[in-house]
Amino acid sequence: MRSQVMQMVGTVSRSANYVFGGAVIALAIAVAISAVGPMDVLSWLHGTVGMAFILLFSVLAIVTIFCWTNILTRSVHTEFWLEAGLHAASGIATAALTFTLLGISLGIGVLAEQTLTPESVQPIISDLTHRFSLAFFTTVIGLPVSAALRALLLITYAQKQPTQS
Repeated sequence: MRSQVMQMVGTVSRSANYVFGGAVIALAIAVAISAVGPMDVLSWLHGTVGMAFILLFSVLAIVTIFCWTNILTRSVHTEFWLEAGLHAASGIATAALTFTLLGISLGIGVLAEQTLTPESVQPIISDLTHRFSLAFFTTVIGLPVSAALRALLLITYAQKQPTQS
């Protein structure tokens, strides 16, 4: 029992290191590319995709990395951890596409509720642009990360399997 608890603590610790390390590296890359400070990058991310997507994305990414860490460190039940990780990684893609549709729907809803006049065109286009940025940035962020996490899980699982002669 104590051994299992210690193994779980070790897995959680390793997973947290991978998640936080990956987040720091991603933030450093974003800062280097955008030439603005880390708080500006985080503020932009919050304003563009919203807190709901950030939280859902983070939880699913953490679950996926936890499953991957279990595939790395355990010799039993690896199929279970693979399936759980693949579902969590696919959940990121599902969330990205769902938020894309939400952003498009919100944009269309705003357009449908307003009367277009020469004076109102600019504010309406500005609001549409903001809502469509939610739509497209969730996809731009979520789909590649989901694909990378699924590849990480599958390649690690395949590498851990005994080779056939």
